[in-house]
Amino acid sequence: MTNALQPVTQNAVAPEISHPAPDRLIDSNPVFTTWNIEETDNLFAGIWQSTPGKWRVIYDEWEYFTLTAGHSVITPDGGVPVVLTTGDSYIIRPGFTGTWEVVETTVKDYVIRL
Repeated sequence: MTNALQPVTQNAVAPEISHPAPDRLIDSNPVFTTWNIEETDNLFAGIWQSTPGKWRVIYDEWEYFTLTAGHSVITPDGGVPVVLTTGDSYIIRPGFTGTWEVVETTVKDYVIRL
């Protein structure tokens, strides 16, 4: 029987390092570090970190997240910018398009459902 209780910690798995796709990059060259701690039946949970920069986002998935550090701004296409700071929690639904700007290195706990 597997352990039904797992801590969400960066020490649990090796990080994956990535960047925004070149065609979505707007400013700087942010580095994404992702600790994908759980992958089960189209459900992903873990910790994501980004250094400062700005890029376009297009969500096909549903995501719930809480910022545990940093300062970011998400701006929906044609909408008002949403300022995110430590402690903020949001849901992003499939179909969301806009930009994500990391002003200060940002860390979030996330749950994504495809």
